[in-house]
Amino acid sequence: MKGADIKFRRSNRLDIALSTNLPVAIIFLPAADIPIFVGEGNCDLGITGLDQIQEADMFDSVEDLLDLEFGNCKLQVQVPAEGEYTSVDQLVGKKIVSSFTKLTTDYFKGVEKVESASDVTTKVKYVGGSVEASCALGVADAIVDLVESGETMKAAGLKAIETILETSAHLISSKTPKHPELVKKIHQRFEGIMAAKAYVVCTYNAPRSILKSVLPVTPGRRSATISVLEKKSEEEEEWVAVSAMVSRKRIGDVMDELKKLGASDILVFELSNCRV
Repeated sequence: MKGADIKFRRSNRLDIALSTNLPVAIIFLPAADIPIFVGEGNCDLGITGLDQIQEADMFDSVEDLLDLEFGNCKLQVQVPAEGEYTSVDQLVGKKIVSSFTKLTTDYFKGVEKVESASDVTTKVKYVGGSVEASCALGVADAIVDLVESGETMKAAGLKAIETILETSAHLISSKTPKHPELVKKIHQRFEGIMAAKAYVVCTYNAPRSILKSVLPVTPGRRSATISVLEKKSEEEEEWVAVSAMVSRKRIGDVMDELKKLGASDILVFELSNCRV
């Protein structure tokens, strides 16, 4: 919210806040409820997990605008680490506990079609909390639950044998927003935040004669910016200044390659925000 310049005041114990610089009300809801309020209610925008959107079966009603790349985890089939089960086909017809009953049921229907010639049905039950305790307490043969670091899973004596879904927080909107211009403005602000996290600005000087070699190293998101530098004398080779957005993950290798090709004064600047 801060990066998107959405300022608001939220009183203690209240689940709603009003923005102080945009005509927006911010409502704090359980993640599982957000796809429904956005898809069927009067909420134009929401932030929730990809797993929650699929569990609510709301992709017909909401638009997936942007992966915000936080809250990364996996929805996995987990079994007792010292138990007899090592693959999901062994769980057909068994008891599975999860808070993601739709995703779990759909997944095991697919397994049943592949693995079973008979009409065996896997029993999927809902548990809202402490899902990881279900096997130890005799409620389930296996569970389907979100795994972030895996520490809780290991502490409960479980191991993962299959990943159903990799998920993270996503920005979603209604397919029929009440305020489409405001949705567009906030969406592009979030895109700017994500681009600023993923890229840095690299600038350097280079003789024009090596441009064909250095530009493929720094092509930019669309293209690099090239400015002509003033020559100190008529005999001096013409130099240019190049500026381009470069992936933050690659910047070390990019700088090394530019230096190797003959560029100089290679500088890198952080991006605090942008529009792409």
